[in-house]
Amino acid sequence: MYTGGCLCGQLRYEARGEPREQGYCCCADCRKASGSAFVPFLNFPPDSVRFSGRMTHSVVKSFRGPDAVRNRCALCGSLVFGGPVGRAEFHTLYAGSLDDPSLFRPTIAIFTRDRPQWAVLPPGLEAFETLPGV
Repeated sequence: MYTGGCLCGQLRYEARGEPREQGYCCCADCRKASGSAFVPFLNFPPDSVRFSGRMTHSVVKSFRGPDAVRNRCALCGSLVFGGPVGRAEFHTLYAGSLDDPSLFRPTIAIFTRDRPQWAVLPPGLEAFETLPGV
């Protein structure tokens, strides 16, 4: 079980099973949303994740065209997960929101074309200029 939530504890999640992917996204949208060089993420099927608490979300166009939804705590504003609740193909949990950060074991880096020169990624990741298969 993966558990986590926001800084103030009002927005929480539980994810059962293993994530489909774990890695780093260096796209410009993730950099701007996080205020960092990348977002460390874990992708889970939507039926394996439960959320509790109030959230707000922002919507921008994704690389492939549909909306990309990022969800934050309505109280403290922490960035917690991506994907529209009830309509997502998968939910992207942001690794910084995990209760146990040792559960994050990245294997990929995506949108490396957008990675700032000063951002160093761990060695051994499978790197993609954009998305795998694109």
